[in-house]
Amino acid sequence: MTAPWLVGLDVDGTIILQDETMSPGVPEAVARLRDAGHEVTIATGRSWMATRRWVEQLELAPEFVVCSNGAVTMRRVGDDWERWHIETFDPSPVLALLRDRLPDARYMVELGSGLRLFTEHLDDWTLDGGRQVGFEELVAEPVSRVVVVSPGHDEEDFHRLVADAGLNEVSYAIGWTAWLDIAPQGVDKGTALERVRSELGIEPGHVFVAGDGRNDIGMFGWALGLDGRAVAMGQAPTEVKDAAGEVTAAVEDGGLAMALNTLPAAAQVSAGE
Repeated sequence: MTAPWLVGLDVDGTIILQDETMSPGVPEAVARLRDAGHEVTIATGRSWMATRRWVEQLELAPEFVVCSNGAVTMRRVGDDWERWHIETFDPSPVLALLRDRLPDARYMVELGSGLRLFTEHLDDWTLDGGRQVGFEELVAEPVSRVVVVSPGHDEEDFHRLVADAGLNEVSYAIGWTAWLDIAPQGVDKGTALERVRSELGIEPGHVFVAGDGRNDIGMFGWALGLDGRAVAMGQAPTEVKDAAGEVTAAVEDGGLAMALNTLPAAAQVSAGE
């Protein structure tokens, strides 16, 4: 029987399209691997609140799910989930820098408990159970994540801002909808997936990850460092493709399903054997 693989999948631009419909062929490809005994999970920049629906819609059955760019790892406990491993940091220095440079930006932080605090509502954010607060309350306690959206600024503006502000005390990624997502230093999807792989006892070379954003570069390096597979989606930026070991078709063309279908199915033993 084929030894199980750990399969870590990004959500936006990998599993789903921008309108949040599934990329062609993904449910079927995921079901094949799940039923074959592989550990298929999600590794996303989204919070757990915005991730759980995709675990359920894809009918996944992983023991762990990686959220918030690796700062939060959830673990299944019976029919429910617990916050198994949380990384936090003091957001005050970076928020002070950003507020000085982006006075009109909207800010959100995610506390270690999962509670989200935000300065202004934004439709793209999942804020159920969250609380609108003043800027000062955002920095009152350690957080697992900071998200910044600045109207009128595009992705290149964010790149310049990151360079000018010297954001080297935290890890950051710039999403496809041009927001800045900041995590604790040294934390990314790859660091969380390594913790999961070790806990599950999966062979180092049997890891497969797929994604399309700069926040996937860390997990690409992790997978390739273990002689595993790292797949960039066809629409990914050049630097993301360069960091991957393979490039598949774009998300709208079913690129993830194509890549997943190259993974081996476990040998099935019939009832008569």
